[in-house]
Amino acid sequence: MKELKRILLIEDSANDAELILAALSENHLANEVVVVRDGEEALDYLYRRGLFRLRMEGYPVVVLLDLKLPKVDGLEVLAQLKSDPVMRVIPVVVLTSSREEPDLVRCYELGVNAYVVKPVDYHDFVDSIKGVGLFWAVINQPPVGALPPAPHLQKENN
Repeated sequence: MKELKRILLIEDSANDAELILAALSENHLANEVVVVRDGEEALDYLYRRGLFRLRMEGYPVVVLLDLKLPKVDGLEVLAQLKSDPVMRVIPVVVLTSSREEPDLVRCYELGVNAYVVKPVDYHDFVDSIKGVGLFWAVINQPPVGALPPAPHLQKENN
């Protein structure tokens, strides 16, 4: 059975999330897109804790991450993912309105896989999301078995 290609979208703007979901759906780029609204929820989802402790096992094929998030900001989420020996192989694409050079530099220092500034124009926005989704959810080839269940997750769930 082919594994579901799940995308984790971490976005606090309901409008941006709706546009991203529409672009991904319109182009059939994922079987499932999980949307979380802040960095704390994102970490809970990825580490299967709190409201997400019973979620289906497995990891997303890509994380689409906004930088300006409530509770835990996007840079902190990125830092935690890329410092985790298991999760650091999950591709993370920053989708942000920030064109600030320090944000861009810091993201690459932390190990981001791509940094995309959200276009203002609707059609450009949809085209950008389509391109990101097509590359990371369809074209990109992750290493087989790179994401086994993390030992710390197995202990929590026993």
